[in-house]
Amino acid sequence: MALNHPRSTPDSSAMKSEESSQTGPVDEPTNAPMNGSTSKGGDSPENMNMATKALLILSVFLSMFLVALDRTIISTAIPAITDDFNSLNDVGWYGSAYLLSSCAFQLLFGKIYTLFSVKPVFVVSTLLFEIGSVLCGAAPSSIVFIVGRAVCGVGAAGLFAGTVVCIIYIVPLHQRPKVQGMFGAIFGIASIVGPLLGGAFTSNVTWRWCFYINLPIGGVSMAVVALFFRVPQRESDQLSLAEKILRLDIAGTAVLVPGVVCLLLALQWGGPTYPWNDGRIIALLVLAGILSAAYVAVQAIFTATSTIPGRIIRQRSIASGLWATVCINSASFIFVYFLPVWFQAVRGVSPVDSGIRLLPIMLATVVGSILGGFLNARVGYYAPLAIVGTCVMAVGAGLLTTLQVDTGPGGWIGYQVLFGLGMGGCFQAPNLAVQAALPQADVPVGLALMTFGSSVASAIFVSVGQNVLTNQLVRRLSGLPGFDVGLVTSGGATALLDALPARSRGPALVAYNEALREVFRVGLILACLTIFGTATMEWLSVKKPQPEKPVAGLGGSKTGQEKEEMKTGNMKK
Repeated sequence: MALNHPRSTPDSSAMKSEESSQTGPVDEPTNAPMNGSTSKGGDSPENMNMATKALLILSVFLSMFLVALDRTIISTAIPAITDDFNSLNDVGWYGSAYLLSSCAFQLLFGKIYTLFSVKPVFVVSTLLFEIGSVLCGAAPSSIVFIVGRAVCGVGAAGLFAGTVVCIIYIVPLHQRPKVQGMFGAIFGIASIVGPLLGGAFTSNVTWRWCFYINLPIGGVSMAVVALFFRVPQRESDQLSLAEKILRLDIAGTAVLVPGVVCLLLALQWGGPTYPWNDGRIIALLVLAGILSAAYVAVQAIFTATSTIPGRIIRQRSIASGLWATVCINSASFIFVYFLPVWFQAVRGVSPVDSGIRLLPIMLATVVGSILGGFLNARVGYYAPLAIVGTCVMAVGAGLLTTLQVDTGPGGWIGYQVLFGLGMGGCFQAPNLAVQAALPQADVPVGLALMTFGSSVASAIFVSVGQNVLTNQLVRRLSGLPGFDVGLVTSGGATALLDALPARSRGPALVAYNEALREVFRVGLILACLTIFGTATMEWLSVKKPQPEKPVAGLGGSKTGQEKEEMKTGNMKK
C-alpha cells in the first residue's frame, strides 16, 4: 500500500511545488493520511470496530465538554470565590487569564499536532487542563487561582486543536459531519448546564467542586485515549526531537503570544477599568499592532517554519471559512452576551431568570447543529446548508433588533430560535471546509486558525458591543434629570435605572432598549457579512472526490476527500 510510505512513492517527490522547493521541506504538506491508515502504528477508521470507535469518540467529546463547561460553570461561582479570597478586584482576571492563555497558544498547538504524535500531545493537553483544575480547586489564594485558570487555558488550547484532529483518525471523512454536528450540541449543553451546575455546587457543597469535577471525567478520557487510540505513521515521525523543535516557528510564537496578550488586555481593560484614551490602553494597542505586523513578517520571511504557511491562507475555502467563522462566532457572542442585559435591564428579571430566557437560542443551536450534521452527511456538500443557515441566522438577528420594551414571549423566543437554528446549521462548515480542502497534514493548522480567529474576533466584538452600548446610553440619557455619566461607566445594568428619579425611569427604559438595539445591529451586520464567507466556499463533497487540481503553493497535494477515496480504493485492492 503505497500511501503508507509517502517518501518512497514517485508521486510524493514529483508533486513538490515551486514554493516548497524555495523554502525547504517543511512547507510541503506530507501525504501521510490523516483519515487513518493500515500502516504500522494505526488502524483505518473503516477497520476500527464500532465499540472502540464509540468509546474513543465519547472520550474525546468528554474532554471537549469539560473545556466548554469550564467557560460557563464559573459564572455562578464567582461571588463565592471572591468572598473566600476577599478579591473582588481580581474578578476580571478569573476570566481573562483563561482567555489570554487559550487564545495565545491555539496556533502553536496547531503546529505541534503536525509535528508531534497526536496521542501524546492530546494526553498532555488533557493533563495540563487537569493540573489547572487542581490548582483552581485547591487554591489557597486568588493569585494561585488565577495561575490555575491560565494553566487551564493552555490545556484548553491543546484540546480545542486536538479534538477534531483525533476525530479525523477515528471517523471517515464522509461520516464526520454527523460527529461534528455534535460539537455545537456540546457547547450548547455546556452553556445550559454550566451555570446551573456551578450554582448547585456553590450552594450545596463548595465552589471548589466546579473544578474538582474535571478530574475524574478528564482522567477517564485521558486513560481511554492513551490505551485505545492508534495513529498511523507520518513523515514527521522520522524527525528527531531537535528537528521538530526547530520547526515549531519559535520566532513567530515569540511575537504572537505577547501580541495576543496585549490586544486582549486592552480589550479587557478599555472602558470599564481605564478610559480608551488612557496611555496604558493606547500603549497596549500600539504594541499589539507592532507585534502582529512582526508576526506577519516572520511568517512571510521564514516560510520553512511558519505556523501558517502561505498555501493555507491562500486556499479559497480556508480564506472564506475564516471569514465565515469570525462573523458567525462574533455575532453569536454579541447576542449571547447582551440579550441577558436586555432581559435584566429592560424586562427587569433576575440574573437567573435571564439565563433561563436565553435557553431558546442555546437549544435551537443544539438542534440546528445536530440536524445540520446529519443533513451534511446525507447530502455530502456542506456549502448549501451553510448558505441557508447564514440566511436564517441573519433573519433571526434582524428580528432581534426589533425588540421593544413590551415585546412578548412569542417574539423574543421565536427570534432566538430562528437565530440559533441558522447558526447551528452553518457554524461547522468552516471546519468541514478545512478537512475537505486542505492537504491532510495541514488540517491541524487549518483548524487551529479557525479557532484562533473566532476566539480573538469574539473578544474584539464583545468589546465593540460594550462601547456601542456605553456611548448610546450616554447620548440618549444625557438630557434626563438625575442622570450622571458615572452611572454608565461604573454602575451595573440595573443599578443605572434604579439610581434615576422615578419620573425619569420610563424614558430611561426606552432609551436603554434603543441603546441595546444598536448593539444588536452590530450582531446583525456580522450575521449578514457571514454570507461573503459561506457563499464563496468551494462546493466540495465529503462523500466523493473532486478532480485533482495541482495548485501553485499547494504542492499539488490531495485534499482530505481525495485521500479518503484513494485510501479506501487501495484497501479494497
